[in-house]
Amino acid sequence: MSGKDTVRASLKAALPIMLGYVAIGIPCGILSDSIGLSWLQCLLMSMLFYSGAGQFMIPNMWLAGSPIASIIASVSLVNTRQMLYSTSLAPRCNNVKRGLAFFFAATVTDESFGVNTMRFESGPWTVQNATLVNVFSQSSWAISTVVGALIGSAIGIPLAIASFAMTSIFICLLVTQKISKENIAAAIAAMVGVYICKLAGLSGAAILIGAIIGIAAAMACSKIGKRA
Repeated sequence: MSGKDTVRASLKAALPIMLGYVAIGIPCGILSDSIGLSWLQCLLMSMLFYSGAGQFMIPNMWLAGSPIASIIASVSLVNTRQMLYSTSLAPRCNNVKRGLAFFFAATVTDESFGVNTMRFESGPWTVQNATLVNVFSQSSWAISTVVGALIGSAIGIPLAIASFAMTSIFICLLVTQKISKENIAAAIAAMVGVYICKLAGLSGAAILIGAIIGIAAAMACSKIGKRA
């Protein structure tokens, strides 16, 4: 595959994520502006920290009066799921340069992980392709948060729309997965886990706990299937 074909294929795969990030990133920038973050600070956070859930949590917890230590601990806990993604994709990086493997792992997110995993399983897909998907997605996110910060409070966008937009991205990724017992078990278990966590007041850790429960359910379903 030529360089242009690689870029074109990666952009096509990343486009749904990029469009979704526009809907989420602008409200995130507006929310960040509400606690005094400048557009430059939003840009640096999006490029160096790059966590949609974390970047929403920081201003929300700040406005709620949470101590800095609590904000750091909560955001760190939520983002530990990134280690699961990197570990899952590590075998794909066996024959690539260490720098590219590091950059690929550092830019993966929930959405790009789902898209790249599906591409790796369904056909010829390289780490270069996957990294470009990550970069295109991150660029869209960074630009959107900057636009949101510049708009600031001039336009009143209900932040509930952002929550729905983030949920809709996960729904789109879910329906594009192969229908299998493992995937169905993972989806149901993860949703139930997140719901229970929110009922118990563990909103900050809900995503992480839900992901772990979903993975455990899929692994258990796979083992049961092999024994049968």
